[in-house]
Amino acid sequence: MKENVFDVLIYLFENYLDGEAVPTPDPDAIRTELVEAGFPQPEVNKAFDWLESLTEQQPIEAASLPAFRVFSEQECAKLDTDCRGLLMFLEQSNILTPASRELVIDRVMALNEETISLENLKWIVLMVLFSQPNEEVAFARMENLVYETIPGYMH
Repeated sequence: MKENVFDVLIYLFENYLDGEAVPTPDPDAIRTELVEAGFPQPEVNKAFDWLESLTEQQPIEAASLPAFRVFSEQECAKLDTDCRGLLMFLEQSNILTPASRELVIDRVMALNEETISLENLKWIVLMVLFSQPNEEVAFARMENLVYETIPGYMH
């Protein structure tokens, strides 16, 4: 079983973050559970680091309008045309703000993956929106997009 950081993040999101308000177990207990479930310890540690840095992000100041986003060479290498198109669509649909879009791109670039698939990008957007205050409506809209187009992600 070749699991990566992204698989750990989805497992954590589905089992601990996106549920009813139940007491969250101790992070060390969750780490142990993940390793016992077959996730490699280094990938578990990277996933926790990724989530921790997500919660530490400072708010990004909104750009003056009108403005447009130019992707760097590294961002284009990781986010193909379809992924960049999705980000534009989500922003035009008011699911992402320019600030949340930048946070999504930051979290994409923080993953140690060569490229990000469209489906994985949707999950990253969902996790970012979940982590942000006052984004409940955008989160619900994105959740519909993720769960409507992705068959049940089973572990």
